[in-house]
Amino acid sequence: MPSLVLPGRAVIAVTGADAEHLLHNVLTCDIETLAPGVAQPGALLTPQGKVMFDFLVARDGDGFAIDIDGAQADAFLKRMMLYRLRSKVDFFVRDESVVAVSWDEESGASDNDSSASHSDSSGSLRDARFAGARVWRTVMPASTNAADPASSDAWDRLRIGNGVVESGADFALGDVFGHDISLDQNGGLDFIKGCYVGQEVVSRMQHRGTARRRVVIISGDEPLPEAGSEITAGGKPAGTLGTVAGDRALAIVRLDRIETAQSAGAPVLAGDVAVRADLPPGVRYQWPTKDKDAGNA
Repeated sequence: MPSLVLPGRAVIAVTGADAEHLLHNVLTCDIETLAPGVAQPGALLTPQGKVMFDFLVARDGDGFAIDIDGAQADAFLKRMMLYRLRSKVDFFVRDESVVAVSWDEESGASDNDSSASHSDSSGSLRDARFAGARVWRTVMPASTNAADPASSDAWDRLRIGNGVVESGADFALGDVFGHDISLDQNGGLDFIKGCYVGQEVVSRMQHRGTARRRVVIISGDEPLPEAGSEITAGGKPAGTLGTVAGDRALAIVRLDRIETAQSAGAPVLAGDVAVRADLPPGVRYQWPTKDKDAGNA
C-alpha cells in the first residue's frame, strides 16, 4: 500500500458547541450528515459563487478537522472569524500535525470489501473525492518522514486517473466555480440544506445547467508539456494543463470546444503536443453533444 506525507498541508481544528451549526451554514457541503471516518470535500465561496478556499472536512471527536493547503490556512481562519460573530466556536491550526495519504494499488475496488475497515481500524479517513480508488488520509505527528519521490509521482498519477483536482496544482482560487472542479459530483456542493455563502449562484448553475468548464483527463502519445501550458481545440483556447505526470494530465476545459474539435477531427493540442480528452470515472456530466445540458449533474 503506497503512502505519502503531503507537503504543505495544514490541519485546522474546529471546536465548540456551535461548530457544526456554523460550518453547516457557511460551507458548501452538508456537515450535519457527515459520517465519521470520511474526509468530505468542500469549499468556502465568495458571494459571487467562486471558490475562495477548497479543503476536506471530517469529524474529529466532538469537533471537526479541516485539511487545507497550508498557504491558505491563515486567510481561511480570518475569513471564518468574520462569520463566527457570537457563536461558541474556536479555530486553531494544529502545528504539530501533517497529513499523510495511503491507497490501495488495486483499481476499482469496492469500499464494501474487507479493506474498507482500514479507516475504522487505523483512525484514517476515506477521501470521498475518489470514485475509482480507495484512498485514506491520516493526521500524523509532524516528525513523520515523507515518502520517496516515487510515491509522489504515484500520487499524482492516482489523482489524474480519478480526475481529482486541487487548488494551486490544477486551478487558481477565485477563478473557478464549484461545478468547474467537480464539487457537485463528489458531495462538495449541497443542493438541499438551504442558504450558504454563494449558494444562489450554485443553485442557478445546477438547475440551468450553465457549467461550461469541467475536469477532464488529458492523454498524449508523448510526454506532455509542463503544467500551465495552454490547451487549444481547433485553434481556440480551451483550458490549461494542471498536474502533469508523463503523458497524462488533469485539466479544466471548455467541454463544448473540446467536443466540437474531437468530433470534427480537428487538432486538440497541449502546447505543441497532440492530445485527447476523456471524462474522469464516475462523473455524471457528459459531452455536450451527448447531453445538451453539459452542466447537468
